[in-house]
Amino acid sequence: MNSRQRVLASYRFEAPDACPVEYRYTPVGYYEHGEKLNDLFCQYVGDYDPPKRQPIPQLGPECFDGDGRYHEFKRDAWGTLWEYRIFGIAGIEKEYPLDDWAKLADYKMPAQPDWVTDPAAYQAMADMVHAHQQAGYAYRKLGAFKLFERLIAMRPFEDVLCDLFTDEDEIVQLLDMICDYYEPQIEALIRMGVDVIHFGDDFGTQTDLILSPEIFKNHFKPRYERLMRPIRQAGINVHFHSCGKIDRLFEDLKQVGVDSIWPQVPAYDMQRLADTLRDLQMSIAIHTDRGGVMTHGTPEQVRDLVKQEYNTFRPDKGGAWYYIEVDNGMPFENVQALVEEVFSYR
Repeated sequence: MNSRQRVLASYRFEAPDACPVEYRYTPVGYYEHGEKLNDLFCQYVGDYDPPKRQPIPQLGPECFDGDGRYHEFKRDAWGTLWEYRIFGIAGIEKEYPLDDWAKLADYKMPAQPDWVTDPAAYQAMADMVHAHQQAGYAYRKLGAFKLFERLIAMRPFEDVLCDLFTDEDEIVQLLDMICDYYEPQIEALIRMGVDVIHFGDDFGTQTDLILSPEIFKNHFKPRYERLMRPIRQAGINVHFHSCGKIDRLFEDLKQVGVDSIWPQVPAYDMQRLADTLRDLQMSIAIHTDRGGVMTHGTPEQVRDLVKQEYNTFRPDKGGAWYYIEVDNGMPFENVQALVEEVFSYR
């Protein structure tokens, strides 16, 4: 098998010839570890991308406050002003474009990306996708499509929860506007023939859902189904990320078209999670405990956890692969132990 065949087999719960591995570029990992990370990832090549040395972020003095601590403010295309205190890590909303519903009537959605509106840009991206696949790697579109997280970035969190609970007309209108905005992008990705399209919304706390299953079914499930239907019809895999404990939504996500999930594994009983997902035929991206063992453990603890994950999720039988990204504060020795242990199963 080449890498693309290995990935697609895992999605279909067919036994791959080796444990699939996915890397994701995280600027903070390269900022903290520099070329050592490039050396490691180019030595141990994953299945979604050919080996490539990634740029090392360089920060100017304007990115730091008077005490020498990283501190930036950035306004995104949706109109939200974000404050960042850890480079490369999600910020905190400081100004919302729709803190008052009176602003909705005049709100303008962001411009579509050029690969949707410009034929030349579309063709350039399509050519890149095809070249990537012809080289034997799977191509995925990461992190683009979110509903709940988009709402709480545009309007204060507590207000969004109340709006959803009382079924306000404005929250319904905004959700439909967001779906309308995403649809041309999904259509373009389908035409390009990507292998995986990624959705993501954090619906969980460490112990249960943020929202009731009834609110999810009322507001989010039909809209995911609307967005995912053409992807399913095209035979493209749908991948879903959600932090927190969201097992009460697994069946709903499967019903709307989710083929695989990237969960916060430490929020669950690992064996029960593995059994549930295998019963649903929903494959899993195994993301080794980044907030605990990867950051605060020892290399030996990292290796032991990878062994436990492998023996529980059984990537050799299909339906699971390792997902690796490097966050702030992870000792390089732990990252190296993770990669080496994962690749010992290939």
